[in-house]
Amino acid sequence: MQILTLLLIGLAAGTMSGLLGIGGATIVIPALIFFFGLGQHLAQGTTLAMMVPPIGLLAAWYYWKNGNVNIGWAALLCVGFFFGGLIGAYLAEYVPDIHLRRIFGGVLLLISLRLIFWG
Repeated sequence: MQILTLLLIGLAAGTMSGLLGIGGATIVIPALIFFFGLGQHLAQGTTLAMMVPPIGLLAAWYYWKNGNVNIGWAALLCVGFFFGGLIGAYLAEYVPDIHLRRIFGGVLLLISLRLIFWG
């Protein structure tokens, strides 16, 4: 079940990235914290390892060196993120600009409220 959940988180992050242009970390970090109970450092390190090509190897290496990366989870998240980005980009073509802006704002607001009041 854990593998499926990680793949779905990666897929959701990729889809939202393609659809709304938001970074995968906006989805993945809160998901790892809320669904798996990870601490902030481990959630951030795992997310960085997932996004090594677009983010950069050195930041992920630093987190890994300090024991804050789960390589297996990062790999599974990456697979879902890869395909989710394609799906999100495809879907975005059919959503009017004003609606994308409102969806983007709503997603950020919901995540922010969750982190502020229940994080």
